[in-house]
Amino acid sequence: MNNNFELYKVFYWAAKTGSLTQAAHALYLTQPSVSHAIKQLENSFGMTLFYRNSKGVELTQEGAILYSYIEQSMILIAHAEENMLALRNLDSGELRIGGSDSLFKHYLLPILEEFRTKHSGVKLHLHHGTTPDVITFLKEGRIDLGVVRLPIVDPQLKVRESFQLQDCFVAGSHFAQLKDKVLTLDMLLQYPVILFSRNSRARMAVTEEFQRYGYTLKPEIEVGSVDLLIEFARRGMGISYVTREFVLNELEAGTLFEIQLDISLPPSRVGIMTMLNMPLSSAAKRFIELIR
Repeated sequence: MNNNFELYKVFYWAAKTGSLTQAAHALYLTQPSVSHAIKQLENSFGMTLFYRNSKGVELTQEGAILYSYIEQSMILIAHAEENMLALRNLDSGELRIGGSDSLFKHYLLPILEEFRTKHSGVKLHLHHGTTPDVITFLKEGRIDLGVVRLPIVDPQLKVRESFQLQDCFVAGSHFAQLKDKVLTLDMLLQYPVILFSRNSRARMAVTEEFQRYGYTLKPEIEVGSVDLLIEFARRGMGISYVTREFVLNELEAGTLFEIQLDISLPPSRVGIMTMLNMPLSSAAKRFIELIR
């Protein structure tokens, strides 16, 4: 038995209203069409589902049993439609984002705040990690999108370039004698250098840049967070390689200063990473619009 869903809709409205005429109005059908649909359903079951009375129609005992199931189905469908509308309008749902602590704190925070203000019904889930971690989160289906440093070359991923950041070397008052000097790479390497962990994109990029000039960059201190890079430099423990946009407050306050080099360090690009050929939720699409 494989009855068309439209037959059950006709049955539902006829039973709900107790009238074939009202059922026809509700479904924008003619009354003969409603009568025909009910007759088809009765023939398929081999049972009478309605009997006529002075007011219209009333369910038989068998019809009442069928209605108890169909009513639940129609309620669930109505709830599903309401929820889908809420998801489309961003009145509900969730958004799962992957990224580094530094990008969340220093760049994405105001965008997350704006998104949250406009779409308070959408739950936010933030997953922190390095770029390889975020790629894994994405492929495992744990996040909807990742915000990472580029380049990313992976045939399973779609990457949208978003914005640029400029990395630089900074130091605190302990190295004040360097403030007005322009250093060569050879001169810079005479001082203790502090770098982020080896699997970070920023670390890989600066290492490759030094190699391009024939130098090996070996840090005396490695840390796992941008906050430690900033704090170690401020305390005079070495010269840290950080993203300039992440230390603007310290540079303006004078607790850190930028080391001037005789070369220009290339900017780094940040992109939004999603799974290729995977449809995005309305929340993910909206967030990408805000970033870009």
